Amino acid sequence: MRLTKLHGLGNDYLFYTPSPGEEEERDWSDIARRASDRHFGVGADGLILALPSAVADLRMRIFNADGSEAEMCGNGIRCLAKYAVEEGLVDPTAERLRIETLAGVLTIDLVRERGEVVGARVDMGQPRLRPAEIPVAVEGEGPILDYPLEVDGVQLRLAFVSMGNPHAVHFLDGDPDEFPLERLGPQVEHHPLFPRRTNFQIVQVVERHRVKHRVWERGAGLTLASGTSAAAVCVAGCLKGLLESPVVDSLPGGELLLEWDGTGSVFMTGPAVRVFDAEWNERDTPRYHPSERATSAPSHP
Repeated sequence: MRLTKLHGLGNDYLFYTPSPGEEEERDWSDIARRASDRHFGVGADGLILALPSAVADLRMRIFNADGSEAEMCGNGIRCLAKYAVEEGLVDPTAERLRIETLAGVLTIDLVRERGEVVGARVDMGQPRLRPAEIPVAVEGEGPILDYPLEVDGVQLRLAFVSMGNPHAVHFLDGDPDEFPLERLGPQVEHHPLFPRRTNFQIVQVVERHRVKHRVWERGAGLTLASGTSAAAVCVAGCLKGLLESPVVDSLPGGELLLEWDGTGSVFMTGPAVRVFDAEWNERDTPRYHPSERATSAPSHP
């Protein structure tokens, strides 16, 4: 199986273009678990399929490292745009692409340097703030910006946002590097409050236009960056009066630029980097039960 690895700020994915009919024939959850393993597979935060679309230039399916299918990925969709141009799946001179996801059809403006796609500005769509749409098991119409939750003896105050996938955002007074995210992340992700699990963000406001942010990503664990998480942080911070657009989000893997006018779409700008192409020996890669990957945090080289 020919796989291509790309990353956005260290949030890395394997990309594959199925042949006609192959999408329905393969167990992509199993393939994603095995290929994403950083010791026995290729190593990644997940697998992204580039597929034809009846309503857009391309359709994206994303499977996390634990095999679960996600609705959207901000870093992944930037990398998919670069991959699609370089693989000839779309017009190689295109400046804008429309990509179909489980969170809707999103618009991507390509950023080029000397003709090469090096990043993109993504229309992430409007945030969803009603608890039923996120979803989170809380009554009311939303937004819910300061929900008290105790996890393993730690008091959290959570803001809930969906960017097509669920997010729980906790703002800190101190440095996110000192927060026990490795311990609390899986507990928040799988908390009964979140019927479809959740991404969990811890955030320090550095100034009104800058934050420092770490993320526990649903289905992948600790990741170096997350585009939908950065968008959720921007929305939550603006609604709480802590931030003002534009916002620079400093993640362990680098920086993303977020823009939000308070009512419409969130726009995210960041890089996309091609790492390598490989022939993966699928046959000899061990198989895993999903529970073995569900709460583990993949290590990054």
